[in-house]
Amino acid sequence: MDYYIGIDLGTTSAKAVAFSAKGHVLAQHAIGYPLLHPQEKRSEQEPDKILQAAIDCLNNIAIQLPGYHLALISFSAAMHSLILMDEKNNPLTNCIIWADNRASDLAVRLKETEAGKNFYHATGVPIHAMSPFCKLCWFKENEPEIFGRAVKFIGIKEFIFFRLFGKYVVDTAVASATGLLNTNLLQWEENILAYAGIDKKQLSIIVATTHIEKLQLGMTGNLPTRLHVFKQTPFIIGSSDGGLANLGSGATVAGSMAITIGTSSAVRVVIQQAITDKQLRTFCYHLSGAQYIIGGASSNGAIVLQWLKENILQNKSAYDVFVSMAETVAAGSDNLLLLPYILGERAPLWNSDARGVYWGLDIKHTDAHMIRAAMEAVVYNTYCIGKILMEKTNVTIIYANGGFTDSNLWVQMLADMFNLPVVVPAIEETSALGAVMIGMQALDIANTFDLPNGKIYQPDLRNHRIYLRQCEKMERLYELVKGEF
Repeated sequence: MDYYIGIDLGTTSAKAVAFSAKGHVLAQHAIGYPLLHPQEKRSEQEPDKILQAAIDCLNNIAIQLPGYHLALISFSAAMHSLILMDEKNNPLTNCIIWADNRASDLAVRLKETEAGKNFYHATGVPIHAMSPFCKLCWFKENEPEIFGRAVKFIGIKEFIFFRLFGKYVVDTAVASATGLLNTNLLQWEENILAYAGIDKKQLSIIVATTHIEKLQLGMTGNLPTRLHVFKQTPFIIGSSDGGLANLGSGATVAGSMAITIGTSSAVRVVIQQAITDKQLRTFCYHLSGAQYIIGGASSNGAIVLQWLKENILQNKSAYDVFVSMAETVAAGSDNLLLLPYILGERAPLWNSDARGVYWGLDIKHTDAHMIRAAMEAVVYNTYCIGKILMEKTNVTIIYANGGFTDSNLWVQMLADMFNLPVVVPAIEETSALGAVMIGMQALDIANTFDLPNGKIYQPDLRNHRIYLRQCEKMERLYELVKGEF
């Protein structure tokens, strides 16, 4: 029996998921890795640990499915990572991830210039510290010695593909999120490279999301022996985690929107041509083929609840028990409101200096109120992004994915906030499934998926009105306090 692996290189873990030809999950395995904060505003990971996690996940799946035939391995990866490599192909830096804000001051200055605006419209990538382009400019200004020693500037998927196959290649989807790629031409933008002080020879070769590689027997000496089990397996480079979440959840048809709430959160709509926003509020990245995604990513998703649980309330209960406390509080949290920007903010504010604020605390408020207000704030923020997209396209249904879908209450909040039905796909690992779909396309394998129907949440109009008032209040409060951050 054939099976297909989608491997998702996420912010907190690598996860490999094995699917049958019908799209059913046969096995899965995840391995976490630490997020490092060596200095203020810095968020990094060790690239070799991510590589090892990916290899171990693949090996674990092979052990779980003896006697099965692995037809392909296809990749999904988080966007906006940057690693500087030396002449011997070793990292000069850790993997600097999307949450890293060291380039925030530089990005603020550049965003207000005509050059910055032109760069955004050429690439579809907002001028923000998350962008590898802004990170590169920061290194040029602040770490010229390391910058000068760098022979290659790559992301985490490129690092893994080089270690596996000895080639620096990058798919158009991940490349389009670097701030260095012309999103219409899908080629490196020369004037942006010149501004950053780099040459395209220092970047990976751009390939389609359906690009295929195979392990070379002579190259596996530096990698664990157990990789030999995959020596005949096609590896497909795949796409970005966000776009693949749309693809895997079914949110590629007209009228659909995908919302992911994991560590961070994102709102995305699939379109057929690249477009940018006159007010510079949204991104536009390539997905695959003729498809693009527009949307916005927030730095603050379930990390807000984790912060509240561990750092503020120091609650030792299980996560699901902690979240269920919010069920005892009515919609609107008795007027308690949270600005949830504990990691600064990308969309819709694009303000790395934004910070969290509880507003309206009253003697009647309890831990349960604080928990519910935090959950609502994350949903309000997705709505602030979503309503920008709804200016450009008619949305009639939302597909939800990410860890927040484990909470019925949280998903219902989303339906109520948008006043739209929300579908939670039966297959949770939508990015991995989307990666497999790209892989099957690459190998001309017919898609015969027979996916079960997901759960549908219908909106409550009364709660929608409450949430709309609270969301508008959150926007006003941010405008009042943003000068104090």
